[in-house]
Amino acid sequence: MSGLDDVIAAETTLSEVDGANGRLVICGYRLDELAGSKSYEEVLALLAGEVLPRGAALKTRLGMARLRAFAEVAWLDEAILALSITEGLRALMARLPDREDADTALLLVAAPAVFVPALVRRKAGQAAIAPDPALGHAADMLAMLKGKAVSKAEVDALDTYLVTVSDHGLNASTFAARVVASTRAGYTSAVLAALGALKGPLHGGAPGPVLDMLDAVGTPERAQSWLTGELARGERLMGFGHRIYRVRDPRADALKGALTRLGAAGDMDAERVKLAEAVEREALALLRLKKPDRALDTNVEFFTALLLEALGFPRDAFTGVFAAGRVGGWLAHAHEQVANGRLIRPQSRYVGPKAA
Repeated sequence: MSGLDDVIAAETTLSEVDGANGRLVICGYRLDELAGSKSYEEVLALLAGEVLPRGAALKTRLGMARLRAFAEVAWLDEAILALSITEGLRALMARLPDREDADTALLLVAAPAVFVPALVRRKAGQAAIAPDPALGHAADMLAMLKGKAVSKAEVDALDTYLVTVSDHGLNASTFAARVVASTRAGYTSAVLAALGALKGPLHGGAPGPVLDMLDAVGTPERAQSWLTGELARGERLMGFGHRIYRVRDPRADALKGALTRLGAAGDMDAERVKLAEAVEREALALLRLKKPDRALDTNVEFFTALLLEALGFPRDAFTGVFAAGRVGGWLAHAHEQVANGRLIRPQSRYVGPKAA
């Protein structure tokens, strides 16, 4: 079957994506019960509690793992800096040990949170900043990015994002992780496979173009005419529609809530919010008018772009920040697959020329 649509390839206790009703359940909790109220460490414990330490030990050991990961930043040379941030992240993570134990898992969770800020800063001609193991994961990631104190609202916003994207069923990158994990290649090999899948623009590479769209629209007053022109040319409106969700993506609401809280704290550009609201409103109205037979609602990418921009991440770092959140889910699925002990080996149907 093309794209493996509706094929059940695994049984999992980690997350359920209910596309028909717009629900995401992670380890028995609805996303709205987790995003904005639980830290990334707390959700990590839910997802990967069988391979990671729990409670206060998780925060402590994850902080020390960030220090271990920072030692790898010394290998960030000109060749790596010439790559995209996602490719640079992949190159640095390929240096990590490839085992199936808690220390490896902790290092893999820690690494993107350390490597992405280091790559951003070094590409901008600035020195990388060492982590502070006493901080929470989201707070430390922002401190390494900005090099200065960050507000509680900013930390809460990034925490909400990391939680929101932590797991999402058997998406392309997670399936890639499970396939590699099933060979017993090691957690690092599984995460690198997942990161390779996430790099593709049909999976994790789409939030940046949402901002390109907003820049092109320019002002709320131009939203309707610009969007109408794009649809007339057959262009896709970035940030709308999803392969699974037939209704609004629940992750969009979680991130919109984080943006609202960020704005209330004075950490969000009010004019940018007005522009985004106008684009979303006009885009949804036009899509329902022009494509009434298709379920095209706001997806996670639309508000991801706005949130990560507000937090100071450049556009080419968005996929790397996505990886910093999703790595917990990748590891949880890799561990679940290893525990199952079954090599993933589907069949293909040959439709080529017949042999003589």
